[in-house]
Amino acid sequence: MSLGRRARRTLLLLVAAGALAACGIPTTGVVQAGGPASGIMPTARLYFVREGTLTAVRRTTDAPGDVESALQALLRGPTDAERSKGLTTRLPLLGVVPSTATAVPGYGGATTAAEPPGWADLVKVTARDHRISVELSGALSQVHDPRLAAEQIVCTADAAQRTAAPGAAPDPVTVTLPAGSRVEKIATTCPVT
Repeated sequence: MSLGRRARRTLLLLVAAGALAACGIPTTGVVQAGGPASGIMPTARLYFVREGTLTAVRRTTDAPGDVESALQALLRGPTDAERSKGLTTRLPLLGVVPSTATAVPGYGGATTAAEPPGWADLVKVTARDHRISVELSGALSQVHDPRLAAEQIVCTADAAQRTAAPGAAPDPVTVTLPAGSRVEKIATTCPVT
């Protein structure tokens, strides 16, 4: 058999094999099967209360390791799904802050009835020199259980800080509650679940 004949024969076999492989298989466009692969979603650990004790929950976040973002989520309270599991909070919730406050001294100036107070008017977070300070404005309602409310803040702030610096020792957290009482604590007994 000549080289030309062998090449033609090989070419015909390849074409025939290709035709057989495609036989009966319709062409399809892009098949949607869910969202794109995303890897591990960043989470923040927030601390709520169940039956008088702290319970950690994980929430997805755009800002893992940011103490202020974690505390904002905490002060919005448990979700409906979390409440159905018996989780509550001892903290005043940002969503139920009255919009009729006229002034919040030391928290961004005056607010009017038409303009509800914002985060900066209600919570002041300072993280420096290996210390975290959290001050809740008097515009937030009275805290019902100051000890447990402070522990919610301390553990949530510490969890965010540990996300940012996993091997670091816990920073002391000072919490000033709306009534003016202050609690300083290092998060050493926060549940991890």
